[in-house]
Amino acid sequence: MTDFDHEKNEELLQTLSRLIRNWEDEVVEFKQANTNFKLNDIGEYFSAISNEANLKGLQHGWLVFGVNDKRGIVGTNYRDTRGLETLKQEIAQDTTGGITFIDIFEVDDNGKRVIMFKIPAAVTAMPTAWIGHFYGRAGESLGPLSMEELDRLRGQVRHDWSKQVIEGSNVLHLDKDAIQVARDNYKKKQNRDHISTEIDKMSDEEFLTKIKLIVDGKLTNAAMILLGNPDHDNLLDTSARVMWRLYGSNDRDKDHVEFNIPFIVVVDKAYSKIRNLVYRYMPNQTTLFPVEIQQYDASLLRELLNNCIAHQDYTIGGRIYLDEFEDKVVISNPGNFIPGDIREVLKPGYAAPYYRNQLLADAMAKFNMIDTAQMGIRMVFNIQRDRYFPLPDYDLSRPQKVTVTVYGKELEKNYTRLLFRRDDLALETVFFLDRVQKKLPLEKGQYQSLKKSKFIEGKVPNVYVSATIANIIDEKAQYIKNKGQNDQYYKQMIIDYLEKWDNGTKKDFFILLGDKLPDVLDEKQKEDKIRNYLMSMKRERIIERTNGNRRTGSWALVKNNE
Repeated sequence: MTDFDHEKNEELLQTLSRLIRNWEDEVVEFKQANTNFKLNDIGEYFSAISNEANLKGLQHGWLVFGVNDKRGIVGTNYRDTRGLETLKQEIAQDTTGGITFIDIFEVDDNGKRVIMFKIPAAVTAMPTAWIGHFYGRAGESLGPLSMEELDRLRGQVRHDWSKQVIEGSNVLHLDKDAIQVARDNYKKKQNRDHISTEIDKMSDEEFLTKIKLIVDGKLTNAAMILLGNPDHDNLLDTSARVMWRLYGSNDRDKDHVEFNIPFIVVVDKAYSKIRNLVYRYMPNQTTLFPVEIQQYDASLLRELLNNCIAHQDYTIGGRIYLDEFEDKVVISNPGNFIPGDIREVLKPGYAAPYYRNQLLADAMAKFNMIDTAQMGIRMVFNIQRDRYFPLPDYDLSRPQKVTVTVYGKELEKNYTRLLFRRDDLALETVFFLDRVQKKLPLEKGQYQSLKKSKFIEGKVPNVYVSATIANIIDEKAQYIKNKGQNDQYYKQMIIDYLEKWDNGTKKDFFILLGDKLPDVLDEKQKEDKIRNYLMSMKRERIIERTNGNRRTGSWALVKNNE
């Protein structure tokens, strides 16, 4: 272990020791789990511990593998590290809002492996369900959540941080230019002459009171975030900032700029820093002229940045980061991803269970900053799809942080040409194919779906574009290189070689066939393939070894062979 890992391990061992001393209660469960543990049982414990943690006012609870009923640490062989990462997705698929573990820690106690699952408390006023059922704990017992506890959870009041009033504040603490932008955007959004006339007659305070950003003459947090004068940003409990950073080819920081409130204009300022170079590529083979396009779509980046503003968890502080690299832009903001799983958002008809900052989101929608139909992320994915570019990557692995990567170039020509030819593919299918081109692992259901539709061939992890797609995208050559020819084709090439040159070594045949064998084979596999051909042709009395050993000997055609 590195020093850092060792320190983290020691910290977790102390936590584990404390949990064992206190033993099991409603928010902690220990299991021996020698080699396996049913997914459904994990899901039920997840639901129960999550709900009980909320009711006790805690931020999280624990499920621990590798500890027996006698409080002894015995270790566990349950899944490997990669399998634990997959478990996060498996749990998210069947929980309320797609929530999953805050983190999964593998702890080493004198060679014994302990797994500590950190389970988040249920969201305010939203009990955590597993496959549609709510679970709870009564001491160490697991069972359905009681009606009394369910009512308590559902009856909780969700506090909207953006709606909170700032004492001692007034309209004079806002930026006049930002208010004018808000007025103009609101009138443009409403697009009604009589409404525009009405707004023009209002004072700034009257207008913002109508939008509910001012209450009894006092500013809300949402008002300060969107329209606040930067000289008075101290009125906010935590600082609100957006930082643009530029990285060079070696990923070293080359430049950076930090932006303060008002956020209604910060997106355009941050976007203006993006170089957005012209990118040239060939989406199809029917023309000799490349497409020229800017690396990033302006509406896409604005939508993502505005979504960061709307959904950031301002109570924990932190900045929104806009990191620009040579061929991608990475945007991150503080706060967990409310839907839990990006695939949920991509489904038609998706509706968010709630907004973290409801007033702020409502105001931004009225000012034409974000989409009101909750389709912003789908729009972003479709923009990249229509440009024939890779889809955005959402990284939700870190607690209280959401990171999205937007690519400014194509990654795989087959994928690009497929999207050019097939604009009728469902977004979910494009999402799966995007994972194939990025060499990302497919879940069993995703693999089966693409295989059934004949979009891919090969076995995991060597999955590649199938003949069906190759025909669609006029890319038959790459398919043949991946799949290769039949055995008789390669044997005939060896025969043709020997007829012309009389004899040849295994090295000669590798030079002859190496670049013609399937691309998915490595050098060792190609050598084995050629050796098998030679042995097969020897058994068939087509060729014979003339001299030397198996590795260096020469081969020739059997005399009088027809």
